Amino acid sequence: MQGSAKDHEYVKLLDRIIAAAEAGDPSDIDNVYAPDAVIWHSHDGKESTVEQNKKLLVAIDRIIADRVYDDRRVWVWDGGVAQTHTLRGTRRSDGAPIELHAIVVCQVSDGRITRLDEYIDPEESAQMRR
Repeated sequence: MQGSAKDHEYVKLLDRIIAAAEAGDPSDIDNVYAPDAVIWHSHDGKESTVEQNKKLLVAIDRIIADRVYDDRRVWVWDGGVAQTHTLRGTRRSDGAPIELHAIVVCQVSDGRITRLDEYIDPEESAQMRR
């Protein structure tokens, strides 16, 4: 990540989501999302709650080891932030490397994310189910 955007309060919210995902520990997520936030994923086209998202972070930890989110590029505007990144790790079931390219687009209000839309290529997300 480059430039002064990395110090922006919205980017710090994304940093906290990444830290929770990499650690497989969603304990800080309630401080990142608004209580009624909506999280949408392109892989299933469904909206989920903060509680469901926390369960997903734990579930991904059971599937992918050594997760790291890199190649981050971030754009910030009034009321929102977007980020592209590459999730890399190792599939626990067989040791195969995983690489997922994604973009998240977030709406932010009162210092918390109120909506997060995540777009992942369906073929790449299938790597998690093998």
